[in-house]
Amino acid sequence: MVWQRLEECYGSPEVIEDALLRKLEEFPRLTFKDNVKLRELSDVLLELECAKQDGALPGLTFLDTARGVRPIVEKLPFNLQERWTAVGTQYKETHHVPFPPFSVFTHFVQQQAKMKNDPSFIIASSSNISTRTGKATPYNHKPMVSAHKMDIAGEPVQHGPVEKTMEEPDRQCPIHKKPHPLKKCKLFRDKPIEERQAYLKEHRICYRCCGSVQHMARDCRAVVKCTECSSSKHTSALHPGPAPAPKSTELESEEQRDSSPSVISKCTEVCGLSGSSRSCSKICLAKVYPKGKKEKAVKMYAVIDEQSNGSLAKSEFFNLFEIEARPTPYTLKTCSGKAQALGRRALNFHIESMDGKLNIQLPPLIECDSVPDDRTEIPSPEIAHHHPHLLPVVDKIQPVDQHAPILLLLGRDILRLHKVREQINGPSNAPYAQRLDLGWVIVGEVCLGKAHRSAEVSVYRTHTIDNGRESYFKPCQSFIDVKENYGLKPQRHIPSAANHVDTTTIVHDTDNLGKSVFDRSKCDDKLALSVDDKTFLNLMASEVYQNKENSWVAPLPFRYPRQRLPDNREQALKRLHSLRKTLEKKPKMKNHYIQFMQGMLDNDQAEAAPPLPQGKEHWYLPTFGVYHPQKPDQIRVVFDSSAECDGASLNRMLLSGPNLTNTLLGVLLRFRKEPIALTADVQQMFYCFVVREDHRDYLRYLWFEDNDITKNVMEYRMKVHVFGNSPSPAVAVYCMRRAAQDGEREYGSDARHFVERQFYVDDGLTSVATAEDAIDLFVRTKNMLAEFNLRLHKVASNCSQVMEAFTAEDRASNLKDLDLGVDPLPVQRSLGLCWDLQTDSFTFSVSAEVKPFTRRGVLSTVNSLYDPLGFVAPIIMQGKAIVRELSSEERDWDAPLPVGKEKMWVSWRDSLKVLKGLQVPRCYSPGSLKSTEKKELCIFSDASIVAIGAVAYLHTVDSEGHHVGFVMGKSKLAPRPAHTVPRLELCAAVLAVEIFELIRDELDVKVDNVKFFTDSKIVLGYIHNASRRFYMYVANRVTQIRLSTHPNQWHYVPTELNPADQATRFIPADQLQDSNWFSGPAFLYRDNSSESHEVRLFGLIEPDSDKEVCPEVTAMVTVTSEYQLGSQRFKRYSNWNTLLRVIARLIHVVASFRQRRSDQGGWKSFFETPSIKELTQASVVIVRTVQQEMVKEGKETNTKHDTIKKTQSR
Repeated sequence: MVWQRLEECYGSPEVIEDALLRKLEEFPRLTFKDNVKLRELSDVLLELECAKQDGALPGLTFLDTARGVRPIVEKLPFNLQERWTAVGTQYKETHHVPFPPFSVFTHFVQQQAKMKNDPSFIIASSSNISTRTGKATPYNHKPMVSAHKMDIAGEPVQHGPVEKTMEEPDRQCPIHKKPHPLKKCKLFRDKPIEERQAYLKEHRICYRCCGSVQHMARDCRAVVKCTECSSSKHTSALHPGPAPAPKSTELESEEQRDSSPSVISKCTEVCGLSGSSRSCSKICLAKVYPKGKKEKAVKMYAVIDEQSNGSLAKSEFFNLFEIEARPTPYTLKTCSGKAQALGRRALNFHIESMDGKLNIQLPPLIECDSVPDDRTEIPSPEIAHHHPHLLPVVDKIQPVDQHAPILLLLGRDILRLHKVREQINGPSNAPYAQRLDLGWVIVGEVCLGKAHRSAEVSVYRTHTIDNGRESYFKPCQSFIDVKENYGLKPQRHIPSAANHVDTTTIVHDTDNLGKSVFDRSKCDDKLALSVDDKTFLNLMASEVYQNKENSWVAPLPFRYPRQRLPDNREQALKRLHSLRKTLEKKPKMKNHYIQFMQGMLDNDQAEAAPPLPQGKEHWYLPTFGVYHPQKPDQIRVVFDSSAECDGASLNRMLLSGPNLTNTLLGVLLRFRKEPIALTADVQQMFYCFVVREDHRDYLRYLWFEDNDITKNVMEYRMKVHVFGNSPSPAVAVYCMRRAAQDGEREYGSDARHFVERQFYVDDGLTSVATAEDAIDLFVRTKNMLAEFNLRLHKVASNCSQVMEAFTAEDRASNLKDLDLGVDPLPVQRSLGLCWDLQTDSFTFSVSAEVKPFTRRGVLSTVNSLYDPLGFVAPIIMQGKAIVRELSSEERDWDAPLPVGKEKMWVSWRDSLKVLKGLQVPRCYSPGSLKSTEKKELCIFSDASIVAIGAVAYLHTVDSEGHHVGFVMGKSKLAPRPAHTVPRLELCAAVLAVEIFELIRDELDVKVDNVKFFTDSKIVLGYIHNASRRFYMYVANRVTQIRLSTHPNQWHYVPTELNPADQATRFIPADQLQDSNWFSGPAFLYRDNSSESHEVRLFGLIEPDSDKEVCPEVTAMVTVTSEYQLGSQRFKRYSNWNTLLRVIARLIHVVASFRQRRSDQGGWKSFFETPSIKELTQASVVIVRTVQQEMVKEGKETNTKHDTIKKTQSR
C-alpha cells in the first residue's frame, strides 16, 4: 500500500512530465560564452528524450512539433539559433516531414555542446580567458573583469543625427521612454563603459552630465560628482567598470583584513588575485527592543542557526540595553567540545523585521560571546545582482548596514524565523536564496569563478543540518547545544515548546493574567484590517518588484481558494458588437474611444495577445467609456471586471485590498496649513504599474484590427493594472508608497511624507512656508517618482515664483500659455474645489442649468453643490429641508411637485447665484502656522427643531495679533418625528466631538488647547453631571462626549454669539459672507478671550422636571410604637404586695385624669390603703400584661417555624 501511495503521489506520468518540463522552463537563456551551461542544457534534453522514448509519458510527444521546440531554441545563443534553422530546414527537405523530430534537435545540441567544451579548442573558442604573455603582472595590478554585453531591449539604436524633438535624457530615459533619467537607468549602468559611451555618442548626449542633448561635455556647466570615485568630471552612471556594491559592503574594515588575511570578502563577480572567495549564510538585519519600549529599538544582525537549540546574545547586547542580571551557569557544546560558561539572561525582548511586517517576542537570550560575527557572510543586493537566477530578489535584500553589529544567534527555540516561505534554487553548486520571515537571505559560494576556496571553514555556522538535506560537508555530530544548569535558581522565563522541559521547572506568572483585556485605547473605534486585507499586503510585500525598466511589477491578488474562471469570450464578443453599434451612432465618442485604445498600444500599456495554450485559464474584459463632467472632450475607457459569466467575474476572484487612500477631508485640511500651496498629479497613475506576465491573460480584451471598427476582431491584453479592477487602487497606492520609501534616503523624508500623506489617489496637494521650499520639495519628489517611471506633472501654485520655476510642460493645462509676470492666475480645480490662485481663496461654481420641478430635479440641484469642508453648510441645509418638505407626499421621481410650493423652491434656487462671489481664504492664518505663538481649536454646536450643526475654528496668535480661521462646518437635518430640543442639542454636541476627532487625526498640527461651546445649559449640565442617572439615550451620548473630551473643556456661549446657530436656522445666501459663520464670534479676537471663559461647573437644570433624568425615589417610613406597661418594670419590686400597691396607685392616677372630679382632689389625693377592688384590678393588669407578651412571642415563633421554648409552653 505504501509503494502504491508513493507511486500515485510522485510516480504518475503527469507529475514526472511536469517536473521535467519545469526544469526546462526554468533553465536560463544562454549567451555565446556559456559553454558549460550549454552542456547542462544538452543533458536536460537527453533526459527528456529518454523519457519520451520510454513511452510512459505521452504528454512529451508535443516536443516533436515546432511549437514544442521553439521555447528551447529561444534559450540558445543567436549563432546556434541560426545554425539550427539551417540544420532543421535541410532535414525537412531531405526527409519530407513537417518538422524534425525532437531526437534530431537533441543530437544537434549535444554536438554543439561537445564542440564548445572540447579542451583541445577551448582557448580558441573562449573569449573570456586571457592569453596575456610577456611581462609578469604586478602584484598591485587590478584583476581583469569580464564584461558581458547587454543588449538594450525595446528600442533599436538610431543611426544618423538625433531628432530635435528628442526628450531631454534627464527628463525621460531614451532607452525605455520612461520618466526616469538616463543616469538612473539600471540597464544603462549595467552596460560596459564602451557601450555606454557609444550610446551617448550615437544620441549626442553630454558625456559629462549624461542628461542633455543641448550641449556637449566641453560646454557643460552642470555640477556633477561621481559617488564612486568623487570625480567631478563624470556622473556615477559613467564610472568605469561594473555597477558597484553599496559602500557599506564594498570593503572590510582594516581590522578585518589584518586579522583574516586568508579570507577576502571583496569578491562579488570576478575573483581577484588573492586566491580567495566569498560565501554567504543566513544573517538577517532586524530591529530589537524591550517589550513595550519600541522607541529603544536598535538595528542589529541576527544569525539564523537551526543547529542550535537555544538563542544566544553577545555581551554587547546586554550592555546596550543595560541589562543587570545575575549570571547563571550553562554548558555550551560545539564541534570543539564542551565548555562551562556563565551568562546573563535577557527576557521579554521583541524582534521586528525591517519592513515592519513581523513583530514577535524572542525567547530567553543567553549571554555568549561565541556568537559568530563574520560580516563577510552577510547577504547583500550586489551579490544577487551577479547571479542571473537571483536577479528577482536583488531589490528584496537589505543593503548591508555597516553600523549594525552582529549580536544575536537565533536557534530552534524560535522556529518561526527558520521556516522557509519561498526559495530560488538555481543551477547546481550555485548559491540559493530563501525568503524567511525576517527577509531574503543567500546561502552558498557567491564567487562566480568557483576557482578559489576559503582557507578557513566556519564550522560554528549552520552549514549542516540533521534533517537529511545534502551539503558540502559531513553532518556535524556535535552541533551547538545549550544546556542550562539549574543548580542555581534560574530567572523566571517561559521555555520554548521546541525543547523538552520538565513542567515542574516552569514558573507561571498568573498575577497579570487577563490584566489588560479590558483596557481601552484611542484606536479601539477605528477601522481595522480584515484578514483579506492582511493577505493582500503580505502578497504585495513578497511579490512586488522592479523590472529592468525601473517600473513596479505587481501580481493580480487572487483569492485562495477560488473557482476556475470559465471561458467568457462569447460574452465579451457580444459586448463588443453592442459597443460598435453605440460608436456608430456617436461619431465624437468613436473618435475619442479609438484615440484612447491606440494610445494604450503606443505607450506599451497593451499588446497583441499571444495564442493561448490549450487549457490555460484566462478571462476577457468588456470595455465601456465614461466622460468626466468637467472634461467633455476626454474619454476614459473602463474595463468591466465585474461582468459575470456563469456566476463568476474577475473582481470576485480578486482581493480588493485595504483602503490605503488618504481621506479627501484630511488632504484638504492639511492643504490649508501654510501660505505657499502647490498641487500636481501623477500621469495615468494606474497604467504606471505593470502586471506580472503570467497574469496578463486574465486581462485580455477584444478590439478591432488597426483600430478600425469595420475590420476583424483581434485579441489584445493589458500589460498594466486597469481601471475597473477592484484591487487596482490599492495596488497603485501601495506601489507609489513603496517608491517613496525606497527614495527617502536620497530625496528626503519630506518628499516621502508628501507622497504618503498629501496625495488623494493621484492628486497631490501640499502647502509649505516659502516659495523656495515649494520648488525644492516638488523637484525632489518629481525626481524620486521619475526613477520608478511615475511622472508628476500639472503643477499649479498660488505663487508666481513657484510657477516660473517649472516649464510649461510641467504646469497645469490652463497655466501653460500664461505670461506669469503679467496675466492673472486663473481658478484651478483641486479635488473638486474651485481654488482661485490669484486671491488664494476657495470659490464656488454654481450650475446655471434649471432642473425640472420634480423630486429628481430638486434633489439633483441640491446634490450638485459640492462642499466637503462645509463652507456653505447653512445654505445646503436650507435646500435639504425644502427637499424633505417637498417630498413629504408620495410622488413619482419625475412627477411635478405641488405648484403652491414652487415659489419657495425657486427663491432658494435663485439665491445660489450669490455663491459665485463667495470667497473663503485657503489659509487658516495669514502667516505660517510654524511661527505662531499659540494655536487653539474652538468648536461650536447648536440645534433647532429643523437641524443640528457644528463649526470649528483655528484661533492663532502671532506677532501681528489674533487670527481666526474657518476649519470646517457640518450640519444635519433633524429626524422626524422630531426629538426634544435638549436631545437635539446633545446630538449637536456629539457632532462637535466627531469634528474634533477628525481634525485631531487629520490636520497634523499640535494645538495648545481645545474648547467646545454650546448655548444649551441643559447639555452642559448633562456633561458635567456625575451623580444623577440618565436614560440610555442621553447616557450613551454623554459617554461618547466624555471619552474624547473633559467637562472642563465645555463652555457656555450666548445664542446671539454662537456661529453654529447659522447652520440650524435659515439664513439668506447673500447674508452668509457677512455673518459670523466664517469669522467666528468677536470674543475670539480679544486678548482676554481665554479668561472670559474660565472653567466653571454647570449643574442640572430643574432635574426633577427633566424627562431625561431619572427621578429620585424617597421612601418615608412611619413607625408606630405601641405603648404598654411592660413586664420588665415588675422586676424592680421585691415582692408581690409592693407591686400590687404600686399598680393600684397608677390605676388611681389614670382614673383621676379621666374623670377630673373635684371630690377626688386630683391625682395627688389617694387613700392610704388601697381597697380590695383596686388591688384586684391591679392584679388583673399585671397578669394581662405578662400574658400579652408571651402570646406575641409565640406567634413570632410559629411564623418562623422555630421550636417553642419551655417558657412559652408553660
